[in-house]
Amino acid sequence: MLKGFKDFLLRGNVVDLAVAVVIGTAFVAVVTAFTDGIITPLLAVFGRSGELGLGFQLVAGKPATFIAVGPIITAALDFLIIAALLYFILVLPATKAKTRWGTADTALTDNQLLVEIRDLLAEGRNGSSGGKHES
Repeated sequence: MLKGFKDFLLRGNVVDLAVAVVIGTAFVAVVTAFTDGIITPLLAVFGRSGELGLGFQLVAGKPATFIAVGPIITAALDFLIIAALLYFILVLPATKAKTRWGTADTALTDNQLLVEIRDLLAEGRNGSSGGKHES
């Protein structure tokens, strides 16, 4: 039972996934700090004085009815920044490295396998039948 658990934990995909989660969490913290420190104050410039940022109030005089649009824009920018950086820092270089140094996928489709079998059978018939008819 413990051997199976050990095998599961040491499987390459599980370790890679754990590392990705830890790095992703740290990366999100950095991007969130950036957007909270820079983007949110820039969005607050567009809000009126006395409000907490970019947004609008549904009922005048009731601060509880303030709908903050700034945090939604900040979250969208967080997502876009994280997605762009992960793509350009991890995905693109990994894809280029895989095409440059990776091995070709050797799995054949069903049709490719059938074509190879047909060709081998044709070679076998031509080679064996040609020798018997010549004698």
